[in-house]
Order: sequence, then structure tokens, then C-alpha cells
Amino acid sequence: MGAAQRPRNLLCTDALLLTPEEAARALRVGRTTIYALMKAGDLRPVHIGRSCRISRAELERYVRRLETPPPSASARPRRHPRTSTSQGGLFELTSGPVEQA
Repeated sequence: MGAAQRPRNLLCTDALLLTPEEAARALRVGRTTIYALMKAGDLRPVHIGRSCRISRAELERYVRRLETPPPSASARPRRHPRTSTSQGGLFELTSGPVEQA
């Protein structure tokens, strides 16, 4: 069995930094999902030159955060109600006479 065919446990290897592709395989998601998580700020990558890597610790932190239950509704701060965005009054016709050309 060659090195390319041998299954690897990416989180138990000695590598401290993983490529986005390796991180995707470790989390069993697509590479595009990893890039989306980085863009959203859910995963913090390490940049070395033009290379982008994700630490094992960062992947473990992300998974732990997924496993923790969300705060209860009573513990959340209350948001102010949003103002209406109705634009109905902007397009009402006036009651005066309308001239036609």
C-alpha cells in the first residue's frame, strides 16, 4: 500500500499546521466550506508568506465550540424591535389634479 493510498489520521499526526484541503478531510467537509469558515471568522488561519494553514488547535477549538450548547433564550440580551421598512407611503398618488401633456 503506497503513501497516497494509506489512510491518515490528520489530527494525530505530528503536523502542527494543515492545508485547507487537509483540514477539510479532517472535518469531513468540502474545501470550499473551509474557505467559507475562514472568511466568516469561524476558523482563524495562519498565513506564512502566501500560504494559508490551519492549526490543529484551531480545528479542535472550532469543533469544541460546535459541541457546546447555545446560551438559553433567557440569558441572551434582548434586542430592540426593528423599525418598519415599509415604503408604501412613498408611492401614493396625491389627491390633487394630475396634468396630462
